[in-house]
This record gives sequence, structure tokens and C-alpha cells, in this order.
Amino acid sequence: MKPAKLKVFQARFGFHDSVVAAPSQAAALRAWGTHQNLFADGQASVAIDPRAVAAALADPGTPLLRPVGTDGAFERAPGALPKVSGVRARAVRPPPKAKAAPSPKPPPDRSALDAAEAAMRTLDDRRDREEAEFRRRQVELSDARAAARAAYEESRKAATAALAAARREFREAGGKL
Repeated sequence: MKPAKLKVFQARFGFHDSVVAAPSQAAALRAWGTHQNLFADGQASVAIDPRAVAAALADPGTPLLRPVGTDGAFERAPGALPKVSGVRARAVRPPPKAKAAPSPKPPPDRSALDAAEAAMRTLDDRRDREEAEFRRRQVELSDARAAARAAYEESRKAATAALAAARREFREAGGKL
């Protein structure tokens, strides 16, 4: 089986230029450890610098680095960042100490809210019982009213019959109405 023909690709990562010898763009992206297609947006390309190509072909599949803006050799782990002339070195301050996370606030006291909700439920339950009692009494009253009406109508029929009989007797006796 014939070994895959290698191409040399270059890209910039932070403060370093990088080259890698790989059979394809996808293999180069894997070697650099990225899933983003750097070739699609022009962040990576085929290397044309003869020194970069020679260094990458000497160590295929391994990303080699050098500080940006220098023409030094590409290495597995370069020793320094690029030197920028005209810039004074600044003292590096240690990062500020992380502030202790504030202790979480205790949850608010629900006792007053719970008591008010319980009082409202008690009030609503009592009103529901009163309404049920009113409905029961209304049915009872309606039944009593219907019974009284039926008794009245029965008594009225009997009284009407007695009145009619009394009038008839009175007329037969010669009385005038």
C-alpha cells in the first residue's frame, strides 16, 4: 500500500503560527484539535514557506509552533512569546482573590402567609357549609309550601262545596241572596 501524500497546512492560534503535515485538511484540523473548519473562513491554508514545509514534513501529523511575527524555526513547544520592540514590560499582578461567595439568604418566613391561607380556607369552608344549609332549608320550605298549598286547595274545595250547599238551602227556604 502506498503511503498517503502529505500536504503542509498553516494556521494562527493566539500568539503562535502553526504548521502540520497531514494527508488532508480534515486530518490537519484533527491534529490541531479543532472541529471548526478553519479553511472555510480563511484562518488556515496550504503552507508555501519552504522552511515551514521542511519542518512539518520532518515530523508529520504533529503541529509545530513558532511565535507570531518571527521567522524562527517551527518547534513542538516554542520557548517564548514574540518580542515586541518599543513596549515596556509591565509587572504582572496576581489575579484578584476570588471573593467568598455570599452565603445564601435564608428562605423568607412563610408562617404568616401559611396562617392567612389557612384562615381563608376555613372561612371559605364555613361559607360553603352555610350555603348547603340554606339550600337544604329552602328545599324543606318549598316542600312545606307545596304541602300547605295542597291542603289549602283541598280545604277550599270542601269549603266551596259547603258554601254552595248552604246557599242552596237558604234559597230553598225562601231566602234571597
